[in-house]
Amino acid sequence: MIYRSLACCAAAWAVAACSAMPAGGPKAAAELKPTQGNSAAGIVLFRQEGSDVVMTADVQGLAPGMHGFHIHEKGDCSAPDGTSAGGHFNPTGKPHGAPTGGDHHSGDMPMLVADAAGNAKLEARLDGLAIGSGPTDILGKGVIIHAAPDDFKTQPTGNSGARLACGVIVSR
Repeated sequence: MIYRSLACCAAAWAVAACSAMPAGGPKAAAELKPTQGNSAAGIVLFRQEGSDVVMTADVQGLAPGMHGFHIHEKGDCSAPDGTSAGGHFNPTGKPHGAPTGGDHHSGDMPMLVADAAGNAKLEARLDGLAIGSGPTDILGKGVIIHAAPDDFKTQPTGNSGARLACGVIVSR
């Protein structure tokens, strides 16, 4: 997995095309909305590249520092605390872990790191995911930003704390 900060998609609040997302395979997006009592919001864009999915995120309203960031098993953000999105997306039955190596949930993503103003931008190549078909299809799943850093060890959640924002992944 490769990831880096992005300087694109600033203030992209609608599920719209981003200049960092070139034409190619299937695409999807999740508009992140704050859970009750929180202010985190943003957009996460996905595009299929071979057997990987490239994800870009642009988020505002976070506390400065690291935040756990995951694809969850249900595309349901109806609960005020985001718990309706269920657990981490894990169709292959792996333990929770760092997405940069070794076994990990399909939904484990790199940490979001917010700057002093509470903004975070991230691009990551997520291996083994799909948009639109197969057991690792992310359409209809949820995206969650957590309050705390992911320790990439604690099972099954990474001890990432409360859910700050939730969005449903839809085709675009």
